[in-house]
Amino acid sequence: MDSRTKIVRTDLELECPHLDQAIRVLGANLVLLPDGVSEEELLNQTRDADLILMCYTPITAKVIASAKRLKGIVKYGVGIDAIDIDAAKAHNIPVVNIPEYAEETVAEGAFALMIALAKKLLPMQAAMQTEGWVWPTNRWIGSDISGKTVGLVGVGKIGKSMARMAGLGFGAKILGYDPYVSAEDMHSAGVEKRENLVELLQESDFVSVHCVLNNDTQHLIGEKELRAMKPTAMLINVSRGALIDESALVLALQDSMIAGAGLDVYSKEPLNREDHPMRALYEMDNVILSPHLTFYTREAMQRLEEETLERCLELLEGQPVTVKSKDPRLRAQESGVIFRD
Repeated sequence: MDSRTKIVRTDLELECPHLDQAIRVLGANLVLLPDGVSEEELLNQTRDADLILMCYTPITAKVIASAKRLKGIVKYGVGIDAIDIDAAKAHNIPVVNIPEYAEETVAEGAFALMIALAKKLLPMQAAMQTEGWVWPTNRWIGSDISGKTVGLVGVGKIGKSMARMAGLGFGAKILGYDPYVSAEDMHSAGVEKRENLVELLQESDFVSVHCVLNNDTQHLIGEKELRAMKPTAMLINVSRGALIDESALVLALQDSMIAGAGLDVYSKEPLNREDHPMRALYEMDNVILSPHLTFYTREAMQRLEEETLERCLELLEGQPVTVKSKDPRLRAQESGVIFRD
């Protein structure tokens, strides 16, 4: 590899120092671009790029068509919704993600949100900071997880990790809704399958969302589904914001239709207090807003950087790139890929 090899990494705010250093040691020209970079600037920088590494920045058909030297697109993360997969396939450009680096980590994050909501930890801490102490009045009464029902919307690897933590760890009953996972597979993970999403929502005290976002799952949980939930139930989403109709969720929380929510993901990121459609949630003490960082631990980032580098080397060396994801959009690729279960 020489200095003519150009690698563009978008979303530099997600620091990957070991990955960046390794790329530079290889002798490649690494260009770092910020979140929110314009399509015009992205076009300018990727026109002669050999690889694009992206996390959140949209990689459009126009960007792909203009990048005549492009050998591959690596999503250093899981979700591939921001990449025009059809355009990449049309140009025989392999697309790969890193699906396994934070499965346990994200499940831990979801469980942390659930515990914090159940025990009212955030408003209690805020009151301690301002008042110095609180007394056991009804405002602060929390909820047990033991003996409650946790409903999982999506029972893949992260959902199964969540099932283990809540079921074996805390003694909750675990229900699961996932059309692509059999009742037998769920049973082996300690999960009772529900064929109907509304039925699961009606039974659950906590609902945790662990789906892939695609055309079939966008707004999977809307006004109808939120109305089906118990008024004492809490909703956790660490997957993708658009899985939930967020305007309906804001109204449901304002109207006390559900008891609370813990959110790490949003359709429009970053969240802000000025003009974001969900800004009203900042004022609610029964809502925990996390900045899309449940994946962000020292151990997970080490795995992410190491595997991203492995995929880059495969592509630069002209080898088929290893696709570990079960996402059918990636599994439909026919050029420059090799699949691993």
